Order: sequence, then C-alpha cells, then structure tokens
Amino acid sequence: MTSSDSQVNPETSQPLADQASQTAQAAEPAVDSVTLQIEALKKDAAAAQDRYLRSVADLENFRRRVVREKEELRLSAAARIVEDTLPVMDNLVLALQAAKQPNADMKSLVGGIDMVLQQFKSALSSHGLVELNPIGKAFNPHEQEALSHEASKDVPAEHVLRVVRLGFTLNSRLLRPAAVVVSSGPEVK
Repeated sequence: MTSSDSQVNPETSQPLADQASQTAQAAEPAVDSVTLQIEALKKDAAAAQDRYLRSVADLENFRRRVVREKEELRLSAAARIVEDTLPVMDNLVLALQAAKQPNADMKSLVGGIDMVLQQFKSALSSHGLVELNPIGKAFNPHEQEALSHEASKDVPAEHVLRVVRLGFTLNSRLLRPAAVVVSSGPEVK
C-alpha cells in the first residue's frame, strides 16, 4: 500500500483513493451524456449540410430548366410568327413572277401587292402589332419623332401634318416611333 492509499478524507472518513474512484464513476455518466449530445449535434449538422447541398442543387436545376424553357418559348413564338408570314412570302413570289411577264398589267399588279400588304399587316396584327398612323392628331413625343415643322393653314399647330414613316407598338410596347412632320400653324407673314 502506498501512502496515498492510506490517506483518509477527514470530512467523510473514507480513503482518498475510494473517493477519487467514486468521483470518476460519477463523472462517467456526465461525460457519456455530453458525448451523446455531441454526436447528436454532429448528426444534425450533417443532415442540415445535406439539406443545404440538395437545396443548392435543386435551385441550380431550376435555373437551368427556366433558361431552357424560356429559350423553347422564344423559339416557339418565333415559329408561329414565321408560319403566319410564309403565305405572304408565297404571294410576293407570285406577284414577282407576274410582274416579269411581258404582258403584265400594272393595275392588277398594284392591286395584288396591296392585297399582300394587307395580308402581311393582318398576320402581324394577330401577334399584337399595332400600326401608329397619327396624321391629323396632336403631336405625342412618346409615340412620334418630329422630323421637321411646316406651316399649314389646314392643320392646327403642334398636330401631325404628314407621316413620313409609320410607327408600331407590339403588345402596348413602342417598337418604333412614327416619323412625322409637325404643323407650326398658319404661316406668319
């Protein structure tokens, strides 16, 4: 027996070695409990990390799908417009062939081309295109581009006197402003 084995705690009258062993045994359940808590927290952290990585992957897959669907929609919309304008191209080819004939009648050619133009406008208007022809209306800088001013006794000042180039909107969005000549009112002498 060593000298530390024979020492006694004066408060409890127990040998110090026995008391140390009991303290160690009492601490073991606390250490085991903390170890279990640490393991549970590690599992929770790993599960959270896994959920995070899956969410990031799902988001990336969603982004790719949206880009792909957007491109498919764009191509589909373009295909519908092209399909609707192909008959116009066919009719222009026929008009060109008729114009090349030696006995071509200019009046019927002009009438045919006018019908093709109306067909083309109809095809585009079915996709939301609206023609802006503001002749005689008050000048609107949001839809028109003033090329010049001219005096006119028939058209009031700041109204469109002449349209040089038509403007267009597509689904209420301005594609091209109308190029116009604006009246400056009666000529001042």
